[in-house]
Amino acid sequence: MDLVFSRLDDSVARFTIHGATPAFANALRRSMIGEVPTLAIEDIRIYDNTSVLFDEILAHRLGMIPIKTDLSQYTPRADCSCGGAGCPGCTVTFTLSAEGPKMVTSGDLVSMDPKTVPVLDNIPIIKLWEGQKVVLEATAEVNYGKEHAKWEPTLACGYKEFPVITISEKCDGCGKCVSECPREVLEIADGKVSIRVVNGESKEKDCSMCRLCETACMDSEIGDESAIKIDADSTRFIFVVESDGSLPVKEIIERALLHIKSVSTDLIDALQEGL
Repeated sequence: MDLVFSRLDDSVARFTIHGATPAFANALRRSMIGEVPTLAIEDIRIYDNTSVLFDEILAHRLGMIPIKTDLSQYTPRADCSCGGAGCPGCTVTFTLSAEGPKMVTSGDLVSMDPKTVPVLDNIPIIKLWEGQKVVLEATAEVNYGKEHAKWEPTLACGYKEFPVITISEKCDGCGKCVSECPREVLEIADGKVSIRVVNGESKEKDCSMCRLCETACMDSEIGDESAIKIDADSTRFIFVVESDGSLPVKEIIERALLHIKSVSTDLIDALQEGL
């Protein structure tokens, strides 16, 4: 199995996996979404809230704010040595005290750990009018996306099978398929339709497999079969992963792969014990 990156930075990764199965591709996707832990606000003690929002709505908004997470410092609460009671190794406390008129944002949250702060400081929480006030204390803990979406480290995480475009000798170069392609994957070259190459890289992988080109080709009355065929390679997959900023996207991928390895090892051990 080979993994090739076409883009990799702190927030976004785009890569292709060769020699995999659909089952593995989906396992990787699910692991990145639900099996990589992050910090998120879970418990809130509200001392004063005279805003227009109910306490529950305010708590929900706070819980969905992504928080920068250092997993070398924090561990999931269920696995912590404190036994889940809550300690500096699995939780971090935030305070918020604001009085209107003002827009309260994530930057108004004060963390007990200066390194553990919201990913962005301009996320709106609530607008306070004259005389309105919010005073609260919030505790963030480490948990998994499979428990609640607020612990998911990804904003977008998906894949598709690698598209395969085949152009037969029947192509007469009419160009109807080229004009129909929404992603400009095709072009006319030497009187025939071909796949575009930009900066030395084929645009084939950008195909959305909408098959509008096939329909356009048939509309040209070329015959009983389209001269262009769109298929998918079920052993190659294109992944796009976007982090919410709580963890670097590279760490999300690495930890997801380690989770799959750990679960696979546990399954092998269980099967061997059962023999």
